[in-house]
Amino acid sequence: MYGNNSPDGYQEILQGIKIKTLVYGNDSLMTEFVLSKGSNLLEHTHKHEQIGYLVKGKMELFIKEKSRILKPGDSWCVPSNAKHKAVILEDSIAIEVFIPYREEYSKYINAKDIIE
Repeated sequence: MYGNNSPDGYQEILQGIKIKTLVYGNDSLMTEFVLSKGSNLLEHTHKHEQIGYLVKGKMELFIKEKSRILKPGDSWCVPSNAKHKAVILEDSIAIEVFIPYREEYSKYINAKDIIE
């Protein structure tokens, strides 16, 4: 399976936070987040391990009560069921992979961008 680059298919899931699922497999799913300066991802948990890479911008990420300021090229791993949140300090773009496949993110797939 391949995912084509396209400006289409982003959906706002929280104020200032947009998502698009880029590609997926049987056990994993990769997303792109477009994050506006001043937006916040509230503290939450989920069963998925979450691996991310900051492409552009700057944000503060909190994982299990510890925080770090992230800049382009930085990466992270949120363990399964770990509390985490983020404060977006600059307009940002992040790529994240979720394992196992995150069912609720299947609605953010832009089918015309996926080639099997």
